[in-house]
Amino acid sequence: MMVLRLGYLVLLIFLIGCSKTDSNVVIKESPNVLDENWKVSSMFKTDDYMLIGEQRKIGFIYNDSEVVRLYPGKKQKYMWHFWADTPEETQKLFGEKVKIIGVSKQTGEKVTVFEGGIGIPNTAIKDNEKVGKMPTTMSLPSKGLWRLEAYIDEKLFGSVVVEVH
Repeated sequence: MMVLRLGYLVLLIFLIGCSKTDSNVVIKESPNVLDENWKVSSMFKTDDYMLIGEQRKIGFIYNDSEVVRLYPGKKQKYMWHFWADTPEETQKLFGEKVKIIGVSKQTGEKVTVFEGGIGIPNTAIKDNEKVGKMPTTMSLPSKGLWRLEAYIDEKLFGSVVVEVH
């Protein structure tokens, strides 16, 4: 019973944090955010995880293994990571609304992949307040290259190019 109450409390705190807004958040676009090169984004390591995206800016946990690859119409869980220029600016991202838009290179089709918010940091994990995290469930409708554009508070923050197999 106590564990259930604690779970509800954590969920309530997360939801309250996701609904707060801070108009002082500084969001700078990544210089490669709309790169028309359509090259699959780089893989990089953060802590013990492999991510795809732009190191120290934006990415999600992904190692290109059969289990986590993107396939048309298949919903998968991914943890997005967001870094601002400084830890203080990153902390201002917590609770901000995020919308992920997918753009197909082959067709130009645009789809809303996910809408949510950057979660409150888990202070029990060392240095966790230095990166904004957002759990997602994502699915893309067709094979090919897709650019996942992340908008924070309706401003383009960065993008990740992925291949749907």
